[in-house]
Amino acid sequence: MNEIIEQKLQQLPDNPGVYIMKDAQKKIIYVGKAVVLKNRVRQYFQSNKNHSAKVIAMVKKIADFETIITGSEIEALILECNLIKKHQPRYNISLRDDKTYPYLKVTLADDFPRVLITRRILKDGARYFGPYTNVGAVRESLRLLRKSFPLRTCRNMNVDRPCLEYHIKRCLAPCAGKIGKQAYGEMVKAIILFLDGKSDILEKNLQQRMEKAAENLQFELAASLRDQLTAVRKTTEKQKIMTDGGDQDAVGMARSSFGVCMQVFYIRGGKMTGRSHFILKNSDDETDAALLKAFLQQYYNQASSVPKEVLLPQMPEEQDLLENWLAEVKGNKVDIIVPQRGMKKDLIKMAEENAEKFLKDEEERSVKKAAQTSGAVAELGKYLKLSHLPRRMECFDISHIQGSETVASMVVFEDGAPKKSDYRRFKIKSTEGKPDDFLSMREVTKRRYGKIDSADMPDLIIIDGGKGQLSSALEIIRGAGHLTVPVVGLAKQFEYIFIEGESEPVILPRHGEALYMVQRIRDEAHRFAITYHRKLRSKRNMVSILDHIDGIGPKRRKILWDHFAKLDNIKKATVDEMAAVKGMNKPAAQAVFNFFAAQDSFVNKKE
Repeated sequence: MNEIIEQKLQQLPDNPGVYIMKDAQKKIIYVGKAVVLKNRVRQYFQSNKNHSAKVIAMVKKIADFETIITGSEIEALILECNLIKKHQPRYNISLRDDKTYPYLKVTLADDFPRVLITRRILKDGARYFGPYTNVGAVRESLRLLRKSFPLRTCRNMNVDRPCLEYHIKRCLAPCAGKIGKQAYGEMVKAIILFLDGKSDILEKNLQQRMEKAAENLQFELAASLRDQLTAVRKTTEKQKIMTDGGDQDAVGMARSSFGVCMQVFYIRGGKMTGRSHFILKNSDDETDAALLKAFLQQYYNQASSVPKEVLLPQMPEEQDLLENWLAEVKGNKVDIIVPQRGMKKDLIKMAEENAEKFLKDEEERSVKKAAQTSGAVAELGKYLKLSHLPRRMECFDISHIQGSETVASMVVFEDGAPKKSDYRRFKIKSTEGKPDDFLSMREVTKRRYGKIDSADMPDLIIIDGGKGQLSSALEIIRGAGHLTVPVVGLAKQFEYIFIEGESEPVILPRHGEALYMVQRIRDEAHRFAITYHRKLRSKRNMVSILDHIDGIGPKRRKILWDHFAKLDNIKKATVDEMAAVKGMNKPAAQAVFNFFAAQDSFVNKKE
């Protein structure tokens, strides 16, 4: 057990909540819940005689942990499930019922809408209903809906004749003109009324049929109708976990010498789906009302969605102006509320407690990290015999697969921390499909340092490679007139560093802070290069498939790639979604849709 854990164990709260275990690489390895966080978390680090082998193995890997306070054990359970779903920790059981709740979607943007189950909400003109508690009940209710209201189920409307669904009376074949838009639309309206909770007519019909079947001694049919009726009732029961339904953002605020923290809890469909924290700078002399106003403006200017209600600990400045602006962003009325009692008041209190705890933890973490980072930078400068501390370091990595799509990455660390805004990536042009790390390194260093002033050079340049790549980089950098900036190369062994003019590498202490920092920089450069490489390969593969679609030329291929990013996203998109993309139109979107629908049909026939 390290010092970080020992210190945090003394600060654990008595509240219910969720705890998150992390390994030495800060990867989440376990998420759990507790009625009393203090008692539960401490149990892991006490005597292991009652622990299972899995728990013992997990505890050995725990290097750090954090906690999230909740209002009850039920809330902790739901948050735990959401976090497990998001992070897939190594030591958690993968729950099938992971509380990523299903929705029913009515594709109103289509000429002849469908009803289907989804777990993603898109801005595609569809109506979404849910979330629902029981996916099994949703599937059964969807089957019932399709039996009572036989809407189409296929993606492809371009067929010559009705499919089997029509012949077994599960579809009215709008594809073959067997039903008009008006009659079909009335059926869609009926489904929406039912899904809106106005299901009295359908329930009454099922009840009458069930009773009649029982009177006629048709017990199997009566049982089936009973199950259908139960499924309808289950489907219309929305989950009420945190509030009485609806969408809210609950904002808690806390102040300390470290700054101001805004903690936002996201409540969607009455359940807590996540949280975020934000630190406000230059806030010492501002009132709480002014800070809340500034935060709401900045946050909702970039947020993906605006809920119906924003819950705050107090009213912000210019409340009416903010409400009008939020209503314009959302396209519907938005209320800013200061809850006085009940569950919404409890949400604000819970958000404030988490904001306070975050600031406290951040202060302690910042002090310790600053000491470690400054020590690591100083230690690295000492071992490399630098004339001054390497405050800004730039590291390069080359990535390719047998010369294909060779790319390079440059990551930047300032004062021992990554500065992602200065990262750069390069598509190598000089290797022409042949693997040549030396030539690639010459190209990337020339593009980076060939035309900049010496005053803009970093304090240290790190080349991910041995003597050969270091020599290639030095040839370009020194040739560009940058004669004094230190340039070093990292060997395959992390602790070996090659220095200009030295035949033997510098060996960093295995457990020193300098080595740990160099490893972080190298890993980050490698990650950034690999990510770019994968993106290029994915784009190339997608473009090659889109080459086969009539009406989709290079310009539209690029448009589709830039908008959807992945081939799977294009396959899942509707005609209207693709047609709405700038540069596309309805015929082109229909051509793409038909292409993938034909592929699906071919695969299904083979199966």
